[in-house]
Formats: sequence, C-alpha cells, structure tokens
Amino acid sequence: MIIVMSPSATKEDIDKVESKLKSVGLQAHLSVGAERTIVGVIGDKKIIGNLEMNMLPGVEKTVRITEKYKLVSREFHPENTVVDVDGVKVGGEQLVVMAGPCSVESLEQLREAAKAVKEGGAQFLRGGAFKPRTSPYDFQGLAEDGLKLLRQVADENGLKVVTEIVDKDDIELVGKYADVYQVGARNMQNFQLLKALGKAKKPVMLKRGLSATISEWLNAAEYIAAGGNENIIFCERGIRTYETYTRNTLDLSAVAAVKELSHLPIIVDPSHGTGRWQMVQPMARAAVAAGADGLIIEVHPHPEVALSDGDQSLTPKNFNTLMSDLGKIADVMGRTL
Repeated sequence: MIIVMSPSATKEDIDKVESKLKSVGLQAHLSVGAERTIVGVIGDKKIIGNLEMNMLPGVEKTVRITEKYKLVSREFHPENTVVDVDGVKVGGEQLVVMAGPCSVESLEQLREAAKAVKEGGAQFLRGGAFKPRTSPYDFQGLAEDGLKLLRQVADENGLKVVTEIVDKDDIELVGKYADVYQVGARNMQNFQLLKALGKAKKPVMLKRGLSATISEWLNAAEYIAAGGNENIIFCERGIRTYETYTRNTLDLSAVAAVKELSHLPIIVDPSHGTGRWQMVQPMARAAVAAGADGLIIEVHPHPEVALSDGDQSLTPKNFNTLMSDLGKIADVMGRTL
C-alpha cells in the first residue's frame, strides 16, 4: 500500500501517519517529492489489508499495490533516483560509461585499457577479478591480486571501479577495492548474496538473469533494497532466446519497462548483449536513444589475445569512435556525455 499525502499536509500530519503505522507493526517508507509526500507501507499483508488510513488528517488517498516489489517501484517513489558513486551520479543528466576488459589479466594490460577508456570519456574502469565461467577450465580471474590492480590503475587515471562479486563471503574483500559491486547474471537470484548486499554501504549494479523476466529482476532488486541499501543500478545485458547468431538477445524494451516500473537507474551492456564487437556500437547507440542512463562496455587493448570475451571487446580506437557517436545522440536525448 502507498499513502498519498495531500499537497497541504503538514509535517505533523505525516508524523501521525508514521506513528499509526508503527503502532500496528508496519514500516513507513517516505518519498518526498516536489509537490507531495508518498508514504510506502511495508509489513504483514493481513495487517495492511485491514488498515484504514483515509480518515487521518493530510491523507489524500491510499492505493493498494499488487506487485510484490515495493521499495524499488515507482509507485512507492515517483521521483527518479540518482545513485551517487563518490561524486559520479548515475541516473542524472549525464550518461555514465563503464569500460574496460572483461578480465584483469596483467598490470600492463589494465593500464593500457584504463588510459584508453579515460581518454575516451568513461568514468568507471570495469574488469573482473573473480570470473564465473561456463567451463571450469576457462580463466577464472586473479582474485584479490586482480582487485588490487583494478584499484591501483583506476586511481592512477581518476576512475571509479566496478567489479563482480560472486560470493557473499567476499563482500568485505571486494568492498576494499571497488566503488560499485556488480552482481552478474548468474547470481541475479542468489538471494543470500542479495540479502548480504542489502547491508552493504556501497552501490550495487544488478545485471538481469540469463532468462529472467522483468518482474523477477525487480524482485531481485527488492531483496537488496529491503536490507537497507537502495543504491541500486539495473543493468540489461541480454537474455537467452532461441537465437544463436548473437550471444544473447539484447532486450532494449527493458529500458523503457524499468523506467516505467521503477525509480532506479538502468544501464545497458551491449557487449554481453550481442557477443560480437561489430554489434556493440549500434546497440550502444540504440540503448542511449531508448533512454538508458549509461553503458558498460568491454574494451581491451588487444582483443585477439584476450583471456576472456575477446570477440565482444572493442579496441581503444573503436571505443573512441563510439563515444563520439554517443555524444551526438546524448544531445538529442537532452543528456550529456
């Protein structure tokens, strides 16, 4: 349920609503907008079902919410949320670009990639230190040594770090080096990990699962928000369909859907979404045109010798070309790059 307060509602009116909810064991979640305040009600469904709030002063109306996700829904929070990552804002006027190699391979490789993406205009360095791979024989990452390299090279270039977290027991370790935790597609419904990240203090980028519906994706985000961490960024990275030409089917309609259903920002991963470097550029342009708040792109200085995902990685030259194109589209969309 949400309680819509009238534009003339006073702080005392809102306090009375909160007090009433707490007295029956419910939680109140305030969303203060430009014109009015909305109070989200969370707790036992039976209690909420019998709740009568319309008679309280300052209450304009109550609205029942049928979806299971609450905190991440736009009904609970009509205003767009901007996730502030130590000064870099995701979901605001400026588009955010996260770029770098799929995996951290060496200091030399990472430095070359970081220099290129910084010059191209990216704000984040992406790279995997822990790599969940389909085959147990594929390169699995450099673990903490990779995290140390990410932090070192990002600091050298004035970039933020986004990297994948695969185990709830590694949250503290990864948090020492990363600015944003990335939850990969295979872990979208790892509920123990999501619950633990709900208690973390840093933003979380939640990728869509391999075959997840949008509702399942939003409910996964609700696990994080319910734990107290509402600094969540959605990432559309394509879903598995019957198509075999591309690695996945990049669902750009998800951008519009999430914008309608949730107040949280959403970025797009055209690299995993297509699996082909030739398709990354057109899909990245389309993502910005669709209203995405940013992109995460794989860039490798030498894709032909990459230890993972070389086929979908852009060279620095191609990344610069893409960034130039994106700037033109951003202008049309009323955004900056």
